[in-house]
Amino acid sequence: MEGILFQFQEKQKFSLLKRFLYLIFILLVSHSCNKNDEEVQVKESVWTTKSFNYKHDGLVRSYILYKPQNFKKNSPLVFVLHGFGSSSLNIMSYSQMNLIAEENGFMVCYPQGSILPTGQSHWNANLQMSSVDDIGFLSNLAKEVQTIYQINPKNIFVSGMSNGGFMSYTLACEKSDVFKAIASITGTMSGKDWENCNPSFDIPVMQISGTNDRTVPWDGTMSTAYGWGGAPHIKQVVEFWADQNQCDVDQKINFPDIDISDKSTVSLQKKKGSLKNNQVWFYTVDGGGHDWPGSWGNKDISATKEIWKFFSHHLK
Repeated sequence: MEGILFQFQEKQKFSLLKRFLYLIFILLVSHSCNKNDEEVQVKESVWTTKSFNYKHDGLVRSYILYKPQNFKKNSPLVFVLHGFGSSSLNIMSYSQMNLIAEENGFMVCYPQGSILPTGQSHWNANLQMSSVDDIGFLSNLAKEVQTIYQINPKNIFVSGMSNGGFMSYTLACEKSDVFKAIASITGTMSGKDWENCNPSFDIPVMQISGTNDRTVPWDGTMSTAYGWGGAPHIKQVVEFWADQNQCDVDQKINFPDIDISDKSTVSLQKKKGSLKNNQVWFYTVDGGGHDWPGSWGNKDISATKEIWKFFSHHLK
């Protein structure tokens, strides 16, 4: 009887030992798996150009980011806004701002305007034909990108072609706390912006206008239909912003006529003297049309290079 009891006790000990060893094995395997999981993390592939979606005011909006290979935190951010009926891909292509960004290490954002019932993409620069909140969309998007990529909030700029130029002025009027300088290529201020503009902070402005522009006439004769027209001659608009920035010193620069096949010529009037070192730059393309100089129309200057030259002058 005692022999049977001894055998039974030995079997129990062996069974307990097996269970103990099994638990040790499970713990070792589990620890090994967790360690491997920690070591083999899935990382996002390196990218320079990428499309994103952003929901604002019930609409899903899209934008393209260009992040240069040498991008570092605390770098500048430049928004580039397309014209009426155009797209973010289109202006990214013809402006070639990515090349300038790669050379200088700043990020570029190309947002996409929303579509009107008539089918055209647009920016609502306080126009009568739209109720889309582009002021909120673009300013909130700027803050979002600034936070994610640790952009210097003092160096967020906005530029645009035509309707994108209109929108840049709208942001200068209403979001000078977010955007620190603007550049308008063949744009101007909408009628409502001209009547109501009261920026919270001084904001430097750059403008390029062609004297033969029939789409956005530089003399202020654009139709007031849908809220587009209403601003005066672009020279008066420039003077408004020069006064806002307390710029009382003029400097004129004539660019050499490089492209002899094109009869237009370019001059730059720099308005300086601000105690904050803010400036207003006004480029006149004499004989120029509704063009982005350097891409089409006048080739004596590159609007893209001039935009960055202007923004880099106002880096903080």
